[in-house]
Amino acid sequence: MEKKSNLSASEIGSVRIADEVVAVIAGLAATEVEGVAGMSGGLAGGIAEMLGRKNLSKGVKVEVGEKETAVDLYIIVNYGVKIPDVAYTVQENVKQAIETMTGLNVVEANVHIQGVVFRQVQESKEEEIRLK
Repeated sequence: MEKKSNLSASEIGSVRIADEVVAVIAGLAATEVEGVAGMSGGLAGGIAEMLGRKNLSKGVKVEVGEKETAVDLYIIVNYGVKIPDVAYTVQENVKQAIETMTGLNVVEANVHIQGVVFRQVQESKEEEIRLK
């Protein structure tokens, strides 16, 4: 019998990776990049809300197919970093993490810069997160 190589179906059943799993992998890979201050939950009332590391799927939108996935990441960067360099590193890190852990082919890794945070603001946000 021919052995199937795709991840979604086999002779004994099927494997389906949830969108949330891919989103968490992408969020964690993005926040590991130096220069990324955090993930953005979107524009709520015109203000980008910075989220802590607790909810790694926030700021990540994924579309998962049987063999491929597309990812949109909404991030906030630190002031003073080269934004194109950080964005490229995020794309590469996310692509590698998803492909390594899931076997899915990443066809798109779109990075949307939602804001820039200054060091003082970042430190006060981290302090708020620790106090909660």
